[in-house]
Order: sequence, then C-alpha cells, then structure tokens
Amino acid sequence: MKRAQSIHPRLRERAVLVGVELPSADRRVPLKCSLDELDKLAQSAGAVVVGVFTQQVRSVNPATLIGRGKVEEIRERLMELKPDLVVFDEDLAPAQQRSLESAFRIRVIDRSQLILDIFAQRAKSNEGKLQVELAQLAYALPRLTRRWTHLSRLGGGIGTRGPGETQLEADRRRVRERIGTLKRRLATVERTRALQRGERTEVPYPTVGLVGYTNSGKSTLMNALTQAGVVVEDKLFATLDPTIRCLRLPNGEQVMVVDTVGFINKIPHALIQAFKSTLEEVTTADLLLHLVDVTHPLYEEQIQVVEAVLREIGAGDTLRLVVPNKIDAVEAPLPRLAGDRALDVCPISALTGKGIDRLLHAVERVLDQDKERLRVHLPPSQAHLLFVLRQRGRILEEEYREDGIVVTALVTPKLAGQVRKRLRESGSTLRR
Repeated sequence: MKRAQSIHPRLRERAVLVGVELPSADRRVPLKCSLDELDKLAQSAGAVVVGVFTQQVRSVNPATLIGRGKVEEIRERLMELKPDLVVFDEDLAPAQQRSLESAFRIRVIDRSQLILDIFAQRAKSNEGKLQVELAQLAYALPRLTRRWTHLSRLGGGIGTRGPGETQLEADRRRVRERIGTLKRRLATVERTRALQRGERTEVPYPTVGLVGYTNSGKSTLMNALTQAGVVVEDKLFATLDPTIRCLRLPNGEQVMVVDTVGFINKIPHALIQAFKSTLEEVTTADLLLHLVDVTHPLYEEQIQVVEAVLREIGAGDTLRLVVPNKIDAVEAPLPRLAGDRALDVCPISALTGKGIDRLLHAVERVLDQDKERLRVHLPPSQAHLLFVLRQRGRILEEEYREDGIVVTALVTPKLAGQVRKRLRESGSTLRR
C-alpha cells in the first residue's frame, strides 16, 4: 500500500478561512460543515488553518462579497495572525478577489482555486497533469488583470496609452495558446482512452464503477477487491488518476472495476470539463457502487451531492448499489439509504473486509438481470468459443455431439451479439 509523504509543519502555509451564508442560498451542506470540509481541503493542500471567520449576508457586496465591516474586522485580525493566505468558501469574481487582496495585503483564493491546487499536487499521470493544467488556465484567464494592475492604470486617451495593456493582452494570448495546445494534446490522449475503452468493449467484460464522495473509502475497497495498490490516505482527493483492474466474482465471471476521482460539494465546473474523458469511465459503466462514509455526520447530504454530480456528467440513469462503508466504526444501527437509482444497500467495511462477500453476490445478482440465455451450436472450427463463453459468461448446459457442441450459457447482450456474429460468419446455426 502506497502512502504519500507529509509536509513538515514548519513548511506549511498559514491559512485563514472565510465562510459566507449567502441570501436565499440552496445549501445542501450547512455552513459549519462546509467550513470543516474547507479546513480539510486546506490541510490536504499543505496548509495549517490559524483562523476562521463567518458572516451571514443579506445582500452580496459586488466588490468584496462580504460587508465592509467584516472586511475591516478580518484585516485587523490578520495583522495578529500573520497568515500567508485567505481562503473563501465561496467562488470569488475576479474583481472581488482583487479588492480583497488590496484590503488584506495578502493572497486571497477561493474554494475552487484551492481544489485545483490539490489536484495539481495529486495528479501523477500525463493525462491527469494535462487535465489539471487546462482547468487551472481556464480558471485563471479572466483573473489575469490582477497581475498587471500597476501597468493597466495608464488607461486610454491621447498620451495615456502604454505597455500595460499591451503586456496584458500578450499574456492573455499566451494563455489562450497554451489552452489550445493542452486541448489538442488531451484530444490525442482521449482518442487513446477511447480506443482502450473500445478494446474492452470488444472483450465484453461488464464494468463496475466505484463512485462516492471524496474520502469515502473507494481506494481502500479497490485494493481489497483487486490488490491494485492504490494510494490510501485519510485526506480529501488522495488519488485522482483512474485505476482499472479485473475482478473475478464468486460465480467465476470476470468484471472490470474502475476507480475514479471522488466527488465533492461545489466541485469546480472547469474540473468537470477537464476530466470529462476520465469521468466517461463512470458514464459507460454497467453498474456503479456508490460508497458512503457512514461515519460522517452529513453522509445523507453527501449522497445528494454525489447523485447531483452523476446527473451532471450523464450517469444519472446508471444502475447502482448503495454501499455504506466504515461500518466497523459505527455502533448504532444503520438507517436504510437509497439513491436515485439504487437497487440495494450493502453495508461493508472496506478496511476489515466485513460485508464484501455479500456485496460481490449483490453485484452478481444485478449483472445477471441484464443477461440473456444463449443456446448455440459450436462446430469444431468454433470450439474456442466455448472457452470464451466459460470465461466471460456462465455455462448452464453442454451437450457434446459428433458435429460439435450445443451450449446453453447466461451471457451479457454484448457477448451474445459477438458470438452470434462469429457463428453467422462461419455459417453455423443457433439453437433454440
């Protein structure tokens, strides 16, 4: 099991968090819990939180988001706390970010920028690095003006035009060119991934995707099922790059298990767009296992967040099993949970292995629902298909004859279609 190295406390940046209760906000997660999550995100990024401020605003200040009085209160406290940056739990407009940095005299970032920074640290594969850089540049492009305020103040009119705006436009052009380059490189990577996905389709193993809120235990379950050796840490977004492994179910059938990035409340839209090809591994899965950390006090709200993200990426109609995880750390009886498309609830402990056998049998049962009973005559020239049916399906009957083998098997529609096609091409017949 791989573990990442921790940052020495003396090297960590000091961060102050600011949470805002916006008017008429459709908040799935209470402000306090959202700030607790922001605290964990800051720790995952390598910072130590030295202060937290909150405000319930009746009307949003277009210049600073929060009220002038709160800005002054935070500014005075910053002189005592001496932090390196201020992190807002809400997304900031470029103008708000500039105004707040001018008032506080230190760096100001928002939740999206913090998540992007964590992704930049965690991405290991070439595709992951390209995706993160693309998301960061898309986020930074409208904010480039803040880097050139000392020059852009020259303004317009005769005698006032200078190099500031020219330099700013040049900088924007370089960013746009880099975004174009990244998109072209990602398109090449996506074509490769699509080819790999097509090859897996040609070898019609069912695909089971692991989804859930970040830090719900997906990587731990992946390791327990397939010994994949995925990094496991008690951190948000400990792993980003998708992992695909083969798993043999108790009935002998093989399936492909896909582990991808975890979801989170207020996930930046730029990340969803940049990780579109990675998330397609989820949208094309035959079955999703929705892991839920039942030790979290707001696990029901986290379920709603995951369901919302699944709908956003186009996986809202995919069948899934709800998998309450970490039951070894819960004493009270578990309530019955249900997602939008949940078929069953299978409580487990991915760490201890408790309940995993029941989960695997539930996976078998769900995958069998879409299978069909195939009865075919295999001539000697096509006898190798018996091995394919035995490996990728379930043999119900075998009858050996002089002219070949009559086989009845329970298989996926994909495999049934491929077998029929090969038999038609060889001139063989199907048996009813």
